[in-house]
Amino acid sequence: MGRGFQLPACPAMRAAGWGWNLQNQPELEAIDKDSKGKLSMVRGSLLLDADAKTGPVKWKAIGRADREHKTSYLNDLERLRETNGTAVGGHSSSILDNYNNTELREFWAEMALGERTTVKIGKQQLVWGESDFFHAMDLVHGYDLSWHLFFEPENEEWRKPLTLISTKIRVPEADGMLAAYVRPGWDRCEDIGNTYDIKGGRWFFQPYRGFDLSAVTDKDCDHPDGDRDDLTGGVRWSGEAYGLSYSLAWLTTFSADPVANSSFKPYKKAPSGSVFDLIHPRVDVFGATVSGYSGTLDAVLSAEMAYTEDQPFNVGTGAFLAPRVPGNVGVGLGGVKKKNTLTTMLRIDKDLDLQGLFGTSRPSFSSIQLFNTQVLGFDRSDDLVRLFAYGTPLTEHNTILTAFTTLNYRNDTINPGFAIGFDLTHGGGFAIPSLSLTLSDQWLARIEADIFWSGNKSNKVQFSDQSSQLFGYFDNASQLVFRLTRQF
Repeated sequence: MGRGFQLPACPAMRAAGWGWNLQNQPELEAIDKDSKGKLSMVRGSLLLDADAKTGPVKWKAIGRADREHKTSYLNDLERLRETNGTAVGGHSSSILDNYNNTELREFWAEMALGERTTVKIGKQQLVWGESDFFHAMDLVHGYDLSWHLFFEPENEEWRKPLTLISTKIRVPEADGMLAAYVRPGWDRCEDIGNTYDIKGGRWFFQPYRGFDLSAVTDKDCDHPDGDRDDLTGGVRWSGEAYGLSYSLAWLTTFSADPVANSSFKPYKKAPSGSVFDLIHPRVDVFGATVSGYSGTLDAVLSAEMAYTEDQPFNVGTGAFLAPRVPGNVGVGLGGVKKKNTLTTMLRIDKDLDLQGLFGTSRPSFSSIQLFNTQVLGFDRSDDLVRLFAYGTPLTEHNTILTAFTTLNYRNDTINPGFAIGFDLTHGGGFAIPSLSLTLSDQWLARIEADIFWSGNKSNKVQFSDQSSQLFGYFDNASQLVFRLTRQF
C-alpha cells in the first residue's frame, strides 16, 4: 500500500419499520370498512457507509437499499388504484414501486486547498437553514416524502442528495465562513424537488388514497422554466458578531413543491401527460438567520427569513370544470402564476429543568417554533390554489406553531418525547408522542404515534372545491410507527 492510503471504514445500519393505521380510510369503505388497526407498512432498510483516504483526499460513499412487504392494506390500495387507473384510461404498476429503492446516496471526494479552503465534489448533502418541521432556507435539496411524509424529522435520511461542487472558505479575521456550491445539472429527474406519494399509496392526501395520479400525469424535468440540466447554485456567509451567530444566503434552485402544467392552460409548453405534467420552476431565494443566547430567558433565540422570488402557484379555485371564476378551470388546472413570498421562522430553544417533576436524569431540551409564509402582492382575483387537485383558495398568510420536548432517563437510554403543531390560519394540527430506547451499543428502538386532526376542514370528494388546507390533507391518516435499528 502506498503512503497516505487508508483502508475504508464500512459501518452499516440495518433498520426495520412497521406502521399501523389508527383510523379507518374512507377511500377503502367499498373494499374494507374496517381498515383501522391494519398494518400499513412493513419496511426494511440496509445502509452502508464507507470512508477512505488517499493522501490529502477524503472519500465517502453511502448506499442504501429499501424493501417493503405488500401488506393486506397495501394490497387493497393496489386493487383500488387499478380500478381508478382503468377509469381514467391508465394502468398502475405495483404499489411497491412507490417504496422499493436501491441507490448510491452519496459519493464524494473532499480535499483542503491551503489552510482555509476545502472543496468537495460529488453527490452530497448541504444543510442551509435552522428549522425542523418546515423548511424556510433548507432548499438546496428536495425531500423524498413518498413513504413516510410526517414522521418526526430525520432530514438527513429523507433529503435527496445532488451532484455538487461545494466549497467552504474560513475567514477568521471576520469570525466567519463563506460557503458556496454549484450544481452542474447532472442529476436525475427524480432527484429534483420534493417527491410525494401521488401514486395512491398510504401517504397520498385524502381523498386520493387508492388513486394513481401518475396514470394521467408525467414529471417534466425538461420544461423551459425548470430544466434539470440548468446550472444552479448558491452562496452563504455565516459568522459571529456582537454575541450573535448569523448567516446571509442566496441560492437559485428549483421550487421544492411541484405545480401542475395543465393541458387545459399550458404554461410555456404543452404537457405530455393526458391531464397535466408536474414541473419544478426555477426560483431565487434570499435568506438570513440570526441566533443568540438570552440570559434573561436562559434560552437560545433564533430567527430565519427567506424571500422567494417567483414562487409558482397553480390557478383555478373551485371543483373540476366547475370553477369559481368563469372561464377558468378548477382544482388548480387553470395555469401557473408566480408570486414573491416571504417565509419567516421564530424559535426559542430551552433546557427545562423537569428533574424534580418527572425524575429525569438531566434537563430536557425543548423548542417552540412559529412559521409564517406570506404571499406578497396577494390578490384574491389571481384565483390561486394552495395545491393542485384541490379547489381550495390560497390565503395570504399561512401560519404554523410547533413545539416539542424530549425527556431523558437512565443516561439518555430512555427518551420519551412529544411534539405538537397547530395551523393558526386554517385550523387543524398534529401531535407526535414518542419513545426512543437505546437497547445496547448496537440496538436502537423507537415508537411514535402520528396523530392528525383537520378541524372538520377536509375534502371528501376527489377534484372537489371543499375546504382542505394543510391538515385537511392528512385527515384520517393517523399512524402508529415502530422502528428497530441495528448499527454494526
